[in-house]
Order: sequence, then C-alpha cells, then structure tokens
Amino acid sequence: MIKRTGRKSVIIGLLSFVVPITLNTIVAAILKHNVKLDPQLQKSIYFIAAFLALNSFHVVVCLLDDLNLLNSELGRLATSSSLVSGTLSSCWAIVTFTVVQGSVGKPDTVIWMFLSLGCLVMLIVYILRPVMLTMVRHTTEGKPVKEGDILVIFMMVLGCLFISELIGYHMIIGPMVLGMATPDGPPLGSELVNKLDSYISCILLPSYFTSAGHNVNILSVHSQSVVIIEFMTFCNFLGKLSAILLPSLYCKMPPLDAISLGLIMSAQGITDVLILQQALGLKLIDQESFTIMSISLVLMTGIITPLVKFLYKPSRRYISHKRRTIQHAHPETELRMLAGVYSQYQTPSIINLLELSNPTAKNPICFYVVHLLELIGRSAPLLITHRADRKSSVQMQSSERIINAFRLYEQSNEGAVVVNLFTAVSPYVTMHDEICGLALEKRVSLVIVPFHKQWSSNAEMEELPTPIRSVNQQILRNAPCSVGILVDRGTLTGTSSMSSKSLYSIGMIFVEGPDDREALAFVMRMGEHPNIRITVTRLVNSNKKKEGSVNQELDERIVNDFRIAQIGKKHHVYKEEFVCDSVETVGVIRSMENCYDLILVGRRHDNNSPFFMGLTEWNEFPELGFMGDMLSSSDSGCQVSVLVMQQQTFSKAKETQNGSCKYLNEDSCVVVDIPLKFTRVCPES
Repeated sequence: MIKRTGRKSVIIGLLSFVVPITLNTIVAAILKHNVKLDPQLQKSIYFIAAFLALNSFHVVVCLLDDLNLLNSELGRLATSSSLVSGTLSSCWAIVTFTVVQGSVGKPDTVIWMFLSLGCLVMLIVYILRPVMLTMVRHTTEGKPVKEGDILVIFMMVLGCLFISELIGYHMIIGPMVLGMATPDGPPLGSELVNKLDSYISCILLPSYFTSAGHNVNILSVHSQSVVIIEFMTFCNFLGKLSAILLPSLYCKMPPLDAISLGLIMSAQGITDVLILQQALGLKLIDQESFTIMSISLVLMTGIITPLVKFLYKPSRRYISHKRRTIQHAHPETELRMLAGVYSQYQTPSIINLLELSNPTAKNPICFYVVHLLELIGRSAPLLITHRADRKSSVQMQSSERIINAFRLYEQSNEGAVVVNLFTAVSPYVTMHDEICGLALEKRVSLVIVPFHKQWSSNAEMEELPTPIRSVNQQILRNAPCSVGILVDRGTLTGTSSMSSKSLYSIGMIFVEGPDDREALAFVMRMGEHPNIRITVTRLVNSNKKKEGSVNQELDERIVNDFRIAQIGKKHHVYKEEFVCDSVETVGVIRSMENCYDLILVGRRHDNNSPFFMGLTEWNEFPELGFMGDMLSSSDSGCQVSVLVMQQQTFSKAKETQNGSCKYLNEDSCVVVDIPLKFTRVCPES
C-alpha cells in the first residue's frame, strides 16, 4: 500500500513525523537546560518529546470512519499520509524499546532481539501468509471460510503473541504484523471481522482502557509538570499542524481542508496509549507524566473531532457551476454516463439501458461503471481501475463477471462505446462519495443507480441490503449532474442484446419542470435508435390557463423540439391527456402501466399542483417522486421497468426566483477519454 501512495502523501507523512519530533527535541533541550525541573521529569523529558510526536495509521483511520470521511478526498489523503508517518512512528518506537530493553542485559542482546524480530516477520510473511492465501483459494465463492480455518488463524495469533513475549517485545507486535499480512476483504478478512468485532469492541477494548486507567493518578500531578508537558504538547501541535499545512497549501489545497487535514493527523488514540503504557513499564516515563499525557490525549482528540466535523463538508466539492445534463449536452458530441452497480445481476439491465441510449459513431458514449462493494475486513477504502491488460486480484473476483460483460459489449460496439470500469470498496454511509466524486472528476452528464428493490423475470421481488436505499438518496442529494434511478422489473433484464428485439416500446409521462424536461431529452436521444418506439403522454390541466412563466416556456420549447423531431417517424407518438385533479392523474398513469417495456418519468413536481394533491400522504418511496412511486410501489400492478430522472440540482444561490436555474458557463459535453484508435468517431470542432 505504501508503494501506491502519491508524492504529496509521502511528503506530508514524512514532514508530519520529522518536523514535530525535531521541534519537540529542541524545545525539550531548551527546557532541560534553562528550567529547574523535577528530577524524574528531567530524566524522561526527551522521551516525552518523542512520544508526543508519534502518529498512528489505525487512529487516523478510526477517526475518519467515525466522521464518515473515509473515502472523501481529504480522507484518502489523510489515510495515505498517516500510513507513511505511522510506519515511521512504529519503527522509531520498536527501535527505542529494543535498545532500552537490550541495554539492561548483555551487550549483544539488542542484536539478538532485532534478529529474532526479523525471523518472526519472515515466519509470518513466508509461511503463515501463504497458508492463509491457500485458505482463501479453497473457499467457494460466496461461502464463508471454514470454522477449522478460523481456528487455525486463532492459533497463529496466539503463537505470534507468545513468540513476541519470548523474544522480549510487547505481545501485540506479533499479532499486529500477522494482521497486516492477513489477506484483506472477503472471504477471510470479512469473516474475521464478523467473528471478532463485537467481542473486541464490547469486551476487550473497554477492559484494556479500564486497566490502563488504573495507572492514571491525578493526585500525583504537580502544577509545574502540567505546565511543562502541556507547553510541549502545544508546541508539538503547532509543529505538526505547520508541517502539514504548508505543503498542503503549496499543493493548492483549500485552507479549510488543509487545517482539517492537520487536525486529523494530530489526533491520538489507543496506539498512543499502548506506547505510553509500554514506556511506563520500562520506566522511560513516570506515572505523573503518563497521567498528564493521557489526559491531554483525551482532551485533544475530544476537541479535534467536532472541529473537523464543523470545518470540513465533503459535499461542498460536488457543487458544480457548469451544466452537466442530458438536456444541455451537445447532440453530436461524446455523452458521458456513469452507472453504479451493487450486484452482478443488475449488469444486463444496465447494458440494455446503455443500448437504449443509442451510442453511435456520430454520437459516442463514454460509459463509466462502478461496482460498489461494502468495506469490510480491511482498514482503508479502495477505488480500483480495471484495465484490459491487467488481471484482477483474488479479492476483486466478485467484479470479474461484471467486467467481462461490459468488455464484451464494448467490443461488439467498437467505435460507439468506450467503457471504463471501476470497483469501489467503501462503507455504505459514504459510498455516495465514490459516485459523486467520480462523476465530478469525469464530468459526466448522467448517473444511473439501480433501485434498492429488484424484480426477477417471474415477478419475484428481492430487496438489496437496506443501506443501499440511503446511498441512492445521498446520490440524489449530492450528485454534480443529473441522476436516474432504474427500477427494473425484468423487462430490461436478458442475456441477449436489446438490439435483437424487433421493436422496444418506451413510454414517457410529461407534466412540467426540469426533471420532466431531462427525461424527455433522454427519450429524444433514445428515439434515434431504429428499434425503439416512443410514446410521450403529456398531462394538461383542463382547468388552468397558460401563465407564460419561464418554466412553462422551457416546457413548451422542449415539447415542440420533440414534436418536430418525430416528424416522419411512424413509430413515435405524442398525445395529450386533459386532467383536472389527482384522481384523473392516477387513472392516466394506471392505464399506461403495462403498455410499454420501459417508462420514463421526472422525479420532482410541485406539491401544490392539482395533479398530485393528496398523493404525498401515500408516498412509499419519496426518492422516486409521485409518479415513480405510483409505478413502483408494492401495491402497484405495474410489470414494466421505470427510469426516474432528476435533473442536475444547483444551489439556491444560483436559482432564479421562479425556480429555474441560470445557464451557467458550459454545456456538459467534452470529447476526451476516447482512445486514440476511436478518435474518428468524434466530430471535428
């Protein structure tokens, strides 16, 4: 993992260790020679200075997890930087404790301790790790690891613990190295988390903190020692903050983000308590210093956590000032789309929807696919780019079928479609950051995510993990482009390509507003496909006269564009239905339920509109809007797939008083990411 760390992370991680420990040593030397200190404090002041400067990868990752920032831009940088500084801190602590312990015995004790530690590491890397990899290979895909294998790993932990104590190190050293050598993710890493997480979090950790707290004696603290150690703590904090802040600002990071990164990297936790307790046992520090440093540690982390939560808002970076919509994309340029896939069973419906989007050599599509997996059995999130010339790792075999399906489709549509494949491993609570961040970076016009419930071809419903619904809601709230939620009831699922179907029927219900305009713009693109029949049904209020608002003018303009585009196309139909209340609206929608293979609707509509009056009380899935919910709810007789569209949302400051957004800067079309051999498909500017 250190090899994959970027230059910026390495520099920040290196400086966050070197600068504080150097500054603390200088401050300690000045205090020792100019201030009359307590004899015990004077003896241990250099060790105190060094222990204050240490970092921990584990502590930073846990803090980021608590703040739901693990896979944010700041979280990734903090994780990579803390990996560097944490490695240096661990090496320093091991060397220091080895030298101190070895100096008590014979002269060659230090050498033997280092050699023994090296042998232990080699035993773990070259014997125990291959055994665990063999367990992974022999585990059937989708099945848990055998209980016998788990028992063997527990025996490995106890053996490494015993050897660590035997060669003179802290008992945690062996199991810690074994943990780093354990294959992460499913099946082994996730199974170990399931077996041990509750026991460790609820029993072992509280027990350890209780025993560590017995060494805290507030009555032994003197005011002079408090002032000296707190002054050194403050100098350490300033040194670490400066060491992180300056290179971050030099790399053009926003000031608030740089401060937040400095605060996160300054946090301390259980790893620091372990080091302090070991130092206390070796008499490198006394009980008074241990007490003051432990209390400072708790207070510092308690202040840092709410400060970071207040300063850093990851959703702020998703605010786009450019149009990223289907409606405003140039019709003869590359269209960028992104799809999130939670399960391999959603692959056929996404591929068929891509085919419906009518990719051609004249209007190519650059399609990004992200396989979303829950982070379990490893510390840090992953975003993996799958390239055709690279073989997937053992841990990513769950994405293999998805990759092969999209690669096959790309090959069969060479020159019209370019597919870029990713696997994102992250916690459900921040999974939307993977989609939104990639959508912003790649400047896509439409994000497509599957609904959290799916139906098979025989109409049996299967519900995906509950947090997926929350992921979809967060994507709708934060996406820097338009979003479509695909409710697949089996009409889009199939092993054969959609192009093999004689005529695919698509219906669209148009009422009003930007979401309906976005849905109609997508339908117009689909209508260019030779095997598609389009029917657009517009609901018109029979009791209301036209007011000529900006929204209505935009509605009329895009409807007229569709009516002009359908001239000469006998399979395309436009019709208007006059309704006056929600009862008639429901009647029109129910009459269309099973007349098409796919229905497109807009998500957001006016709550006070007579078309939807009273429907809010019966909304089962608010993320689908009124019409999407009506077509997808459990009591609906609809057997066709539904695509619910939401146009890109701008901040309120950029909206006009009548609710329409200003046309900002550029359209959402750019011609990039097409390989050189495909450049012929893009029109010349």
